[in-house]
Amino acid sequence: MKRVVIIGGGIAGLSAAWSLREHCPGAPFEIVLLERNDRFGGNIRTERSDGFLIEGGPDCFLSEKPWAMELSRRLGLADKFLPTNDKNRKTFVLSGGSLHVLPEGVILMIPTKILPLATSSLISWPGKARMAMELFIPKKKDSKDESLGDFVRRRLGKEALDKIAEPLVAGVHAGDPETMSVRASFPKFVQLEEESGSLIRGMVRKMASMHKAKKSAPSPTGEQKQRVTMFMTLKDGLSELIDTLSARLSKMENTVLRKGAPVSSLEKKDGRYTVRLEGGEAIDADAVIVAAPAWAASNLLKGVDGALSEKLLTIPYVSTATVSIAFKKKDVKHPLNGFGFVVPKVEKRRIMAATWTSVKFAHRAPDDSVLIRCFVGGSKNAELVGLDDAAMVRMVREELGDIMGIKAEPLLARVFRFKSSMPQYTIGHEERIGWIDERVASINGLYLTGSAYHGIGISDSIRYSESVAKKILHQFQK
Repeated sequence: MKRVVIIGGGIAGLSAAWSLREHCPGAPFEIVLLERNDRFGGNIRTERSDGFLIEGGPDCFLSEKPWAMELSRRLGLADKFLPTNDKNRKTFVLSGGSLHVLPEGVILMIPTKILPLATSSLISWPGKARMAMELFIPKKKDSKDESLGDFVRRRLGKEALDKIAEPLVAGVHAGDPETMSVRASFPKFVQLEEESGSLIRGMVRKMASMHKAKKSAPSPTGEQKQRVTMFMTLKDGLSELIDTLSARLSKMENTVLRKGAPVSSLEKKDGRYTVRLEGGEAIDADAVIVAAPAWAASNLLKGVDGALSEKLLTIPYVSTATVSIAFKKKDVKHPLNGFGFVVPKVEKRRIMAATWTSVKFAHRAPDDSVLIRCFVGGSKNAELVGLDDAAMVRMVREELGDIMGIKAEPLLARVFRFKSSMPQYTIGHEERIGWIDERVASINGLYLTGSAYHGIGISDSIRYSESVAKKILHQFQK
């Protein structure tokens, strides 16, 4: 019987295993999934404490990238979908020490409505004029990659970069716009410029087209009546997706999931692989999926392909931490009329962003309490991830005191660290990944998946893992 070994039990590894079984349930091959830690899920981690639901890592997925929702539906979790509380759908930006509303109609960084931008206290009048001039900026003539920073300055101006694009990118990707590849990180921006000659013109057309399609769509029935917002999650937290996947897979024939099974090396001989665990155990395989960070994959592949191992190390990572902290509602004077705030680098603060979790999603805190999640580290302040729990909580309390005026003792505080966990799609990423893809394709039976290659986020990881599973099935059918 043929065997597939999957190294890594995060969402990428689990969804690859599920896809193998889903597309070929009666296939006579064995799946062995190995996870080095004592839990599955990787960066996805949900905990409950005293009536609070706390997400350590990601807290949602994007509905416009359908793969996470589609997988959840196939697992029978559609009735657990939880949309955002959109009556408070605002984002604030810290500027000059005060919180300012991100103007309505700004899609990521692209303004699509005149009046909200004109009356915004966030952007100066010269900055607003420069953003409006985007309509007249000629599109780039060549296809050479450029940084997100250069792209935004060229199209929308420096103030739009400093006060909108940079903090939003830092809050989501923990990255630096001056090194991020716009083609790899935000290909839709490049597409808008290429097709419409203007980000504003292109986004307005896109929004109008979406509105027209929505109006002409047939009336929803049954499950389709569920409200779908830009950000979606599961009522009991994202770990429900992990727990459901691992529980279902564990019950399937010829499928073995192992926690606490760190892999030390990977060898190839006579067309087959030997996966060696740190305890000395060896597992033979006909195909191997490495669903670990690129730097971890590099260590494992030294004995298989030295050049590939070295190339994987050229994908940089940053470390992050989240601090979830709860207060009594009566002790928080801010109206909490939004999803949270982002912090531009120019403000020189020690947090990147904060989500007002109990406002953004229901079922996250008792009615008389508020749950806030702060983001630390990334490309801005990587050294802060090394603080011990007490020092990090103290620092976050000081920041929330300065920004939101919260001085009360917290009801609880929970720190999660993710060291070297966020891949950075820096300039030249597409060329690097193109080389890696070609190299891996030339090594029969070896596959890579995860967020380092073709999209950061839960949905992209699921999509890419499903494509890898199909490649393995094709290999076995030869």
